[in-house]
Amino acid sequence: MGNPHGHGDHPPSGRTNLASCVVATVFLIFLIIVILIVFFTVFKPQDPKIAVSAVQLPSFSVANGTINFTFSQYVSVKNPNKASFSHYDSSLQLLYSGSQIGFMFIPAGKIDAGQTQYMAATFSVQSFPLAAPVASVGAGPTFSEGMNGYRVGPILEIESKMDMAGRVRVLHFFTHHVEATSSCRVAIAVSDGSVLGFHC
Repeated sequence: MGNPHGHGDHPPSGRTNLASCVVATVFLIFLIIVILIVFFTVFKPQDPKIAVSAVQLPSFSVANGTINFTFSQYVSVKNPNKASFSHYDSSLQLLYSGSQIGFMFIPAGKIDAGQTQYMAATFSVQSFPLAAPVASVGAGPTFSEGMNGYRVGPILEIESKMDMAGRVRVLHFFTHHVEATSSCRVAIAVSDGSVLGFHC
């Protein structure tokens, strides 16, 4: 026997559409969560790593308590990200007794994903008076690198600060600001300008 009202037993179409929307929404939320997890584990932006390999003073002179020298620093910058690192706001400065004695802008550039770039910075430092007292034998810091733990005086101590800032573009859509810094204390023999050691 047929339906006395002439209608089938199909559920209302509105309820079917609502169920489909709920399923689609749940699936999209799940997909977004998976993408975020992958992003923050695999593509999470990381700051570059700066390692100072050498510090040299190609020229050095002391006259009437005033010092002149040329400063050279060699570093390696590693980009640990899965995307290239574009640096554009970078500098290297020298400090002595809390005052800036040298400064240099680092040209903008790019380091490919997972790569290490080697950089060398050389610039002349303006003349500055040698502060007193000067560290000498039996006083001042001990630098083990290149000195075998012995103090050689008088010693001049300066500080180099390198700052690199830029951006990493992940998946061609997300841009993140990253930066790296390196600060080193450098011990220099006033007698001949040789670098006795540095600690970063």
